[in-house]
Amino acid sequence: MAEYGHCALCGREAKLTFHHLIPRTLHRNKWFKKQYTRQQMSSGIDVCRECHAAVHRIADHKQLGREYFTRERLLEHPELAKFITWVRKKRVRNHGR
Repeated sequence: MAEYGHCALCGREAKLTFHHLIPRTLHRNKWFKKQYTRQQMSSGIDVCRECHAAVHRIADHKQLGREYFTRERLLEHPELAKFITWVRKKRVRNHGR
């Protein structure tokens, strides 16, 4: 069951989902195994659904794992930064709370 809290990207209080900073589909890839520790591979951030969807729209899994593997790097992506500025002004739409 998802927990409520503040999104690590937009800061809004919402139901959160866990975003793996290095996508799980890459955890068996030899290049990623050589580059990152197990702890780094399993690290992630709690984000709202809107931000999570936006992250996966801006880049494919390999790009996320190679270039946007920290919260700070995600926030530096121009498209995501623009989205976050926009979404911060929007009301959170969580059903069942």
